[in-house]
Amino acid sequence: MEIGAIKPVDIDTEVRRAYLDYAMSVIVSRALPDARDGLKPVQRRILYAMYDMGIRPNTPYKKSARIVGEVLGKYHPHGDSSIYEAMARMAQDFSVRYLLVEGQGNFGSVDGDPPAAMRYTEARLAPVVMEMLQDIDKDTVDWTENFDSSLKEPTVLPSNLPNLLVNGASGIAVGMSTNIPPHNLGEVVDALVYLLDHWKKLDNVGVEDLLKLMPGPDFPTGGLVYRRERADAADDLLKAYATGRGRITIRARAHIEEIKGGRQRIVITEIPYQVNKSSLVMRIAKLVRAGKLEGIADLRDESDRQGMRLVVDLNRNVDPDQALRDLYRHTPLETRYSIIMLALVAGQPRTLPLKKALLIFLEHRLELLARRTRYELEQARRRAHIVEGLLIALDNLDEVIDTIRRSRTVETARKNLRHRFKLSNEQAQAILDMPLKRLAALERKKLQAEYKELRATIKSLEVLLRTPKKQRGVIRAELLALKEHYADPRRTHILEVKGKQVDVTALAPDEPVWLTVTRQGHVGRTPGEGHPPRIPARPQESPVAILAASTRDTLTLFTAEGMGVSLPVHQISKGEAWQGAGSLWSVLTHLQDGDVVAALALPASPPEGAVFFVTAQGRVKRMLPEELPGVGREPIPIIRLDEGDWLVDVVWVLDKDEVVLGTAGGQGIRFAVAEVRPTGVSAGGVAGIRLVTEDVVTGVAVVQPRARLLTITGHGMAKRTPFSELPRQRRGGKGVQIAKLIRDESLMGVGTLLTGTHFVSVTQRGAAKTLTGRSVKAQGRATRGASIIALRGRDLVAGVIVPRERLEVRSEE
Repeated sequence: MEIGAIKPVDIDTEVRRAYLDYAMSVIVSRALPDARDGLKPVQRRILYAMYDMGIRPNTPYKKSARIVGEVLGKYHPHGDSSIYEAMARMAQDFSVRYLLVEGQGNFGSVDGDPPAAMRYTEARLAPVVMEMLQDIDKDTVDWTENFDSSLKEPTVLPSNLPNLLVNGASGIAVGMSTNIPPHNLGEVVDALVYLLDHWKKLDNVGVEDLLKLMPGPDFPTGGLVYRRERADAADDLLKAYATGRGRITIRARAHIEEIKGGRQRIVITEIPYQVNKSSLVMRIAKLVRAGKLEGIADLRDESDRQGMRLVVDLNRNVDPDQALRDLYRHTPLETRYSIIMLALVAGQPRTLPLKKALLIFLEHRLELLARRTRYELEQARRRAHIVEGLLIALDNLDEVIDTIRRSRTVETARKNLRHRFKLSNEQAQAILDMPLKRLAALERKKLQAEYKELRATIKSLEVLLRTPKKQRGVIRAELLALKEHYADPRRTHILEVKGKQVDVTALAPDEPVWLTVTRQGHVGRTPGEGHPPRIPARPQESPVAILAASTRDTLTLFTAEGMGVSLPVHQISKGEAWQGAGSLWSVLTHLQDGDVVAALALPASPPEGAVFFVTAQGRVKRMLPEELPGVGREPIPIIRLDEGDWLVDVVWVLDKDEVVLGTAGGQGIRFAVAEVRPTGVSAGGVAGIRLVTEDVVTGVAVVQPRARLLTITGHGMAKRTPFSELPRQRRGGKGVQIAKLIRDESLMGVGTLLTGTHFVSVTQRGAAKTLTGRSVKAQGRATRGASIIALRGRDLVAGVIVPRERLEVRSEE
C-alpha cells in the first residue's frame, strides 16, 4: 500500500485483530514465565545482560542505572521503570525464595517501602544464577534477534535450577493470570530425582508420591500452611498440585509469652507471603479502635535486623488463644493463597499440574545435555583431528620442514603438505601455525597424551549420546550437586488438619519444660532439660506427677473419679505448682480437692502406643490417644468405674510392653499389655489382677530393659528388684509376692527405676524426699527392703513419684 493512502477496514474486525495481537504480546512477551527456566522475558534479559556485562557474584557491584540502561538499549525497549522493578524484585529476600540478584542499597522492604532510585543502588548476579547460565556458550539454547535485529538474545536459559518451582512466579496477562508459589530447592530436587529413578514407570508416580518429598510451598517469609482434609473433598494441597489450580490457607507464626502482672502477650514472628507488615499493623489498630478486636492493651512493631517481631499485649484475664483466633479471623494474619500454575509451554499458556511442571524441566535438562554433549563432541573431534595432524608432522619432521622450505608461498606450502601427507586443510594450517618450540620431544609426549585423552573423551561422549540411562544419570548427579551447594532448611511449616479447625498449639515455640502436677490440681512449669525440678521437703501441696514435656504438647489430668481434662502446655504459667502458679482451678471447675491422681503430656503426633489405666480394684484399660479429651474447660468421663472403685494411675505403653501391677498386700502380676484390647471412653476395664479381700492396687510399672522394679512400703522400706524375678503371667491371675510386709504395713507404690534416676517419696503428712536409684538397695522380690526415709511420729509413706521422660514425636515417614 502506498504511503499516505487510506484503506477502509471494518472496525470490528480491526479491533478484534489488534486486541488479539496485544493480548498475545502480553501473554507471551510480558506476563507469563517460561515453564523451562521459570523466567519472564524481562527477567531473562536482565540476567543475560548482567552476565554479558561481566557482572558475576565475585565481581564488584555495578550501578543499577547502568544495568537498566544496558537492558533497555539492547533487549527490552519497554521503559526503565519496568526493568528496575523486575530487577529489584529478584533482589528482595521477602519476595523470592532464592535471590537471583544481589543488591546493595535499599531494594524495598516487607513494609511496602519502594526501592531507592536506580542511581543510588548497585547490583550483581547471585551465585545460584550461574547455575542458570552455565553452558550458554555451548549451543545449548536457541537464540533470536533483539528488537532492532542488531543483537542476539537467548530464548530460554540453560538452567540447572528448577526456577519455576523454587522461586515461583506471579503475573496478570490478558484473560489469564499466574500465581505459582515458591518451594524448597532441596525438596524439589528430591522430587526430580525420584522421577528420574522411576523414569520407566512414570505412569505409576502420583501426586501423593511427590508430596511426600516436597510437601508444599516454602515461602521466603515462612509462616504456616494448612493442609486441610475434608470428608467431602480432597485436601487443598493435593487438589492444587493435581490440577494446577487451588487455594491454600497461610497463617502467621505466633506464640504466647508471659509478662509481668499475670498478663500475656501474642508475639508474631512470621507473616503470610506477600502481606504488607505496615498495613497489617494499621489494620489491627483500626479494628481495636472500632471495637472489633477486644482485650488488646498495646500493639508494637519491634522488628529489627535480627528478624520480625510484632507484639500484641493483652489485658488481664483475656484468653490468649481466643485473642489469637480473633486476629486470624479479622486480619491478614490468615490469608487464602490462590495457586495458578500457568506457564508457557512451546509458546502457549498451559496450566501445569505438579508432575507435569517437573517433567517439563527434566525434558529441558535432557535436551540441554544432548545439545551440550553434541557441541563438546564436535569440539573434541576437531581438536583430535588437529592433534592427529600435528603428530603426523612430528613423525615426519624432516620431510615437513623440507616441504615447507621448498614452497614459495604459504598457500603452496599448505597444498604441498596436504598432498604429501594426506592432511586436511585444517591440519595443514595447524602445522604451519605450530611454533618451533612444539618440536621438542617433551611437547611431542604432551600431544600424544592429549590425543589419547581426546579419544577417550570422544568415546565417552558418543556413549552418552546414545544411552538415555546415562543421560539421566548425569542430570541426577548435577541436581544432587545443586542441592548440596544451595539447599537450605524449610521455612514454611506444613500442618495437616481435619476439617476447618486449626490448633493454635502448633504456633507455640517448641521449648523443653518440666511439669509438676499436684493432687489439688495445680501445675508448675519450669524451663529446661536434664534433671527434673527438686521438690521442697515440705511442699504446700502433694505432688502426683513430674513430667518432661514440650510447650507444644498437651497435658491431660486424670482424676480418681475417672474424669479427664486437657490443656495446652504453653498456656501453663511459669512457676512452681505448690506456689499456686499455673493453677488449673479455672479449668477443673467440677473437681474436688485431692481428685488428681495422674497426668500425661503427649505431643501432637505421639509414638505408636496407648494410654493404660489401672484402678484400685485391679481393672485395667487400654485406650488410643485420639480418644483422650480435646482441649477444653470441662472434664469428661474417660473410664467407667464400678461402685467403690477409683482410678489409681495412668501410664503410656507400647503394644510390645509388659506391665507390673502392685497391690497394698505386697502382691504383683506381670503381663503383656497386648492382652488388653483398646476400647473407647465409655468402656470400663477388664481384670488385671485377682485381689484377695480388702486388698487394692496401689501402682503400676512398665517393664523396661536395664530398669528394675521399685517398691516402697508405708513404713519407708524400699528396694530395687530385677523384673526378671517376676514370671510372665496372663492377666487376671493372683500374681506373686513382690514385697515382704510386716503387720499393719502396706505396699504404697511401685515404679520403673534406673540406677541414676531420681524419684520422690511423699508422706501422708505432706513431707517429700528426693532420692536416687543408687540409694535404694537391690534385693529379691520376696524381701522387705531397707529404710530410705525417716518418718516422724505416725506419719506413713503415701506414694512414690518417678519422673517421666517426654514421649518422642512420631515420624511422619
